[in-house]
Amino acid sequence: MGRREEETHRSMRRRRRRRKKSTAGRVISAVIMLIALGVFVFSAFRLYDIYTGYKDGEDEYEDLVEIAVSEGGGEGEDNRFRVDFDALREINPDVVAWLRFEEPSVINYPVVQGEDNDKYLEVTFKGYENTVGTLFVNVDNHPDFNDRNTIIYGHHMNNGTMFNTLEDYQEKALWEERPYFYVYTPDGMEHKYHIFAAGVVGDTSEAYTYQFADDESFQSFLNFSKSSSYYDTGIMPAMTDKIVTLSTCTKASNSDRMIVQGVEIEVNP
Repeated sequence: MGRREEETHRSMRRRRRRRKKSTAGRVISAVIMLIALGVFVFSAFRLYDIYTGYKDGEDEYEDLVEIAVSEGGGEGEDNRFRVDFDALREINPDVVAWLRFEEPSVINYPVVQGEDNDKYLEVTFKGYENTVGTLFVNVDNHPDFNDRNTIIYGHHMNNGTMFNTLEDYQEKALWEERPYFYVYTPDGMEHKYHIFAAGVVGDTSEAYTYQFADDESFQSFLNFSKSSSYYDTGIMPAMTDKIVTLSTCTKASNSDRMIVQGVEIEVNP
């Protein structure tokens, strides 16, 4: 074989190698693009799924307000905030209360009590599976809010619903503007609570004590609540008082909880 033929063969081999490299490069690029497209589609689907869940949950609870709540508009007794518990029981017999914060109200929801503390973590009041869940009373509390400390749990939702706004009580300015919340019970009573502490605690802390052996242990609970608060409200409940502790997760840690605690100051029919 002559020199010219050898050079021709070498040139052909180089072109074949380049074509193989080019083909391999195109295949790799195509695979990377397909993976990227798959990640994008999956992410878009997840975002849509999350948005849909938030929207469905928000719509459901707005519908429950329409069904069960009357905010007055008249005079005297006709101007009271009232809850139709008969209508709520037809939808869910586990209902034990309605929780409302002062206007402009963001927290305005029914409260249930299940057979355990897991049932309503991802189930709405109407029984649909949804991450918004339902506000619920600790299973070991009495449902009439007569315990020394009744605990209500709720999710911290990123769309601002459920117990998301409890976190805003880190600022004393909000407490000064809206220091009260209300619990309505099926016996027709309105329980008014004055917030005396707001802070972050561990999920197994003393703040979650609901039964007390004696006044000394109850006082220890109150002292812990006050010391855990972001600020001093100047309010110290008495031994005869009843407390409601509102609890939600924090964004910082899975083992920490944001709590807002109120002491009952009025009960009105």
